[in-house]
Amino acid sequence: MNIGCNLNLFYITNATEIGTVYRKAELQALREFCDAHNLWLYLDGARLATGLMSDNSDLTIEDIAHLTDAFYIGGTKIGAMSAEALVICHPALNSDFRFSLKQKGGLQAKGWLLGAQFAALFSDDLYFKLGKHLNEMASQLAAFFTEHGFDFLAPPESNQVFVILPNDIAEKLTQQFVFHRILLDDPQLSCLRLCTSWATTQQDIDDFKVKFLKLI
Repeated sequence: MNIGCNLNLFYITNATEIGTVYRKAELQALREFCDAHNLWLYLDGARLATGLMSDNSDLTIEDIAHLTDAFYIGGTKIGAMSAEALVICHPALNSDFRFSLKQKGGLQAKGWLLGAQFAALFSDDLYFKLGKHLNEMASQLAAFFTEHGFDFLAPPESNQVFVILPNDIAEKLTQQFVFHRILLDDPQLSCLRLCTSWATTQQDIDDFKVKFLKLI
């Protein structure tokens, strides 16, 4: 008896879990792979704003709509209140979608209140301006760490900076800030994940730099 899963979906996220971003050529290659293997291509857009507005990205939201079968536009990580917008690109996925949504408890009686937030986010390019802002804040952090000789788990390309620090510095930082800490093969080092947001201010960045320098 075959008790395995029926694999028919290729799932990616942009920006990725380690802060890198997809290039258009990479997404095109994935599209070709999925077509060749009869797979749906789905893009998780929780961090879509930071991914699209990265200096390393040549993707547009139109490219994503053309190359994926479905994706979603993340609102929560860009300041919205629990709002995510699913975009179905392949017409075959539209069949009975609303019925399936309701059957699985996903249809909210006042769901339009969540959707209304996107009207504001896409007015005057606010969504993209916020994405650019949080990337600029993260870029300052990355440049600061580079200036002081620290390396990264992955190239900083979005609002996530994965800096590698000696354990003693990492321990001091975690006493003052909340971090996602990643253990590395080298027992003397730790990787700390720093994220900037739509609400991060220049003062926040400057204050962090001052506190960090006092620790080293």
